[in-house]
Parts: sequence; structure tokens; C-alpha cells
Amino acid sequence: MHVIVATIRIKPEFRERFMEAMLDDARGSVENERGCFQFSVTQDKTDPNRIVLFEVYRDEAAFDTHKQAPHFVRWQESVKDWFAAPTEVIQGGNAFPADSTWKK
Repeated sequence: MHVIVATIRIKPEFRERFMEAMLDDARGSVENERGCFQFSVTQDKTDPNRIVLFEVYRDEAAFDTHKQAPHFVRWQESVKDWFAAPTEVIQGGNAFPADSTWKK
């Protein structure tokens, strides 16, 4: 498995539009990508302009496919000027639960 944890900080004036675009990308990922097992979007309770993504892909190739998907390209183009800070991204392998438990 290939896991992505991304922390995004959004300019407050773009928060609502960002969330619409982010949810469109998340839905497209889980509904249309065979290699995407999970795409969670969490909005920080104390700072609603801080968004954390948790994504699980079959492998790195599935993540590379995600970055070429129409919904991702649309998201990337829409939100490019809405970031308040550089996105923090952690990529790694899955430790628990076992890869065999992830179902699509």
C-alpha cells in the first residue's frame, strides 16, 4: 500500500470553494479509481482553514494514476492560488492494518 497524509492550509476567503473542489476530488478518487482504497478529508475543528487528507492507494503506481485523473487535474487547477502555506506531505507504506484487509 501507498499512504499519503497531507496537511493543507487554505486562505480563509477560499475555504468554501476549496472544500467543494476537495470533496469533488475525493469522491472521484474513491468512486472512479480502482487503486484508491481510501480518501479522507478532515477539517480541523479549531482551525477550519487547515485540512488534512489521508489517502490509501494500492501502490505508488496507483497514486501516479490518481495524479493524472480528470478530477485531480480539475482540483489542482481550481485551487492552485488558494493555499496560505506550502502543503506538508508525508508518503509511506502501510504498517497497520495489514494490506490484505483493504478492500475495494
